[in-house]
Amino acid sequence: MSPERPRAVLTVGTFDGVHRGHRLVLDRLRARATAEGATAGLVTFAPHPLEVVNPAAAPPLLTTHEEKLEALTQSAIDSVVVLPFTPTLAQYDAPQFVDHVLRERFGMTTLLVGYDHGFGRGRSGDAQVLQALGADRGFAVEVVPPVQMEDGQPISSTMIRRAVAGGDLARAAAALGRPYAVSGVVVEGAGRGRSLGFRTLNIALGAERKLLPPEGVYAIRAQTRHGAFDGMVNLGPRPTFGEAESRLEAHLFDADGDWYGSRVRIDLIARLRETRRFESPAALMAQLAVDERDARARLRAAR
Repeated sequence: MSPERPRAVLTVGTFDGVHRGHRLVLDRLRARATAEGATAGLVTFAPHPLEVVNPAAAPPLLTTHEEKLEALTQSAIDSVVVLPFTPTLAQYDAPQFVDHVLRERFGMTTLLVGYDHGFGRGRSGDAQVLQALGADRGFAVEVVPPVQMEDGQPISSTMIRRAVAGGDLARAAAALGRPYAVSGVVVEGAGRGRSLGFRTLNIALGAERKLLPPEGVYAIRAQTRHGAFDGMVNLGPRPTFGEAESRLEAHLFDADGDWYGSRVRIDLIARLRETRRFESPAALMAQLAVDERDARARLRAAR
């Protein structure tokens, strides 16, 4: 006789951003699984389903695949399953996905979804359809209500994308429950920062579709293999040196060490100014000193 499959309480979705609304779903998931003596699991997809179904409509990402998994480690769920989103999977309607994926493969006995959730071909698997399927097939469905901002707007990935694209980092952080972040690997640069007295880390971002805020200079906190550091970044070109390519360069305060090849996460705290051209490297150095004072003050205020 084969061993009995563990009971599984599941949630399904892209979870881009892992924002406060998502975290309510995960908290309810953990509580429900504990009450039922079941495991708590999340099923998500890579790539984003719209990249397969309608690439022109695919949104920029709040979290890359690695960033999303990192954020999910802060929850108390038991497992995260990443399904490759293929053209074949895109053809599954809601009943097929529930039956052949969630129930047969993962032993789902209870499904938690957000109030605006939809999966299956054409996003046909909304809360009402899933509740009907549950009644027919014998699994429970719990619909989790929205988490709202102070102004009453429901938190969603779309709302946070608008805030980030518009440079409203405070609103994005309030919806996410943490600062908006970008991450990547430290690569070799021109070495110009050292000559200016502000050694910088040149960070190659991990995904082309990662949503970036407007170009400019930002106060940051960096999470590195050497620990956490305050600092500032320039996101954009280097017009003083005639370089039009947009890059991410971070100067970490009171930090030293070998950074090449390591992954760094940059938590964007506040925008200090726009990127602009200076008359000389000396003028740029003077401005960088002002930027550092401003960044330190903003970071102290944000603690």
